[in-house]
Amino acid sequence: MKPYSVPIIDISPLVNNLENPLVAKQISEACREVGFFYVVGHGVSEALQHRLENLSQQFFALSEETKLEIRMSRGGKAWRGYFPVGDELTSGKPDLKEGVYFGEELRKDDLRVQAGLPLHGANLFPESLPAFRETVLEYMDAMTQLGYTLMRGISLSLGLEANYFSEHFTSNALTLFRMFHYPSSTPAESSESWGVGEHTDYGLLTILKQDQVGGLQVKTKQGWIDAPPVDNSFVCNIGDMLDRITRGLYRSTPHRVLNRSGQSRYSYPFFFDPDFGAKIFPADLSNIEVSDNHNLDRWDQTNIHAFDGTYGEYLLAKVSKVFPELQRGVINNQ
Repeated sequence: MKPYSVPIIDISPLVNNLENPLVAKQISEACREVGFFYVVGHGVSEALQHRLENLSQQFFALSEETKLEIRMSRGGKAWRGYFPVGDELTSGKPDLKEGVYFGEELRKDDLRVQAGLPLHGANLFPESLPAFRETVLEYMDAMTQLGYTLMRGISLSLGLEANYFSEHFTSNALTLFRMFHYPSSTPAESSESWGVGEHTDYGLLTILKQDQVGGLQVKTKQGWIDAPPVDNSFVCNIGDMLDRITRGLYRSTPHRVLNRSGQSRYSYPFFFDPDFGAKIFPADLSNIEVSDNHNLDRWDQTNIHAFDGTYGEYLLAKVSKVFPELQRGVINNQ
């Protein structure tokens, strides 16, 4: 058996609106075998990426008191803002990271905000970094466009029409963005606690920008492998809803982060997910042989293929476990 590795795919044909069979084949193989792949040729400005990195490092270098001025409890139902190290849980255990949550910037007169829909609203930005807001929103716009591009490629990789996902699940995709800082830790701390513990992502596709420190690990049939930094690339991985829609053909792959570098690590995951109200159902993949194994061997012993509801329902159930102290304000008061 050949050793597993995370493949690198040049998606420039997709970016240029070309339906390239080779790119579709590479995406199909990556999604079936590893559930992770790097993308290059993505067209996202390197200058924009560098601005984002610099501003995020400036933010995390601020005093705790200053960062807490935009703490998550002030974001309310929009589920936005800063959290300190240890406040986010993965599988019930605190992560060794601090971070900021962002989402699509919505005005108060947006119908979704007026309806009190959870995870919809305005972002919180630090007043001391005036360029922060503009840079984050510009980056999110670029990543949203990349998300639609990649989902066209995934549609083609499944033998579906290029617009299949945008027609059925992402006409108004739920987009969520995170900035994470993993502080340097002692060897004892590194051996005892994870930056992020083993988990899978909830939605369709995660598009991750990581720095040069490394620490991301992917679970394969042969065990855990590293997904080291690749210059000017993004790391993409499948979420639970894409697993559900493909009936397990494309598996949501467990991953984790361990920062043993002795220096700070920064990462920037962007989540491209179904519409909040989208009903999730399996695609017709009669042209492909699918085992229908329903993920009974998942890392958390759950069967996501038994889920029958909207993406919003699935997401809120997960969110309540990540930040249990915010559950009352976001979920119980819908």
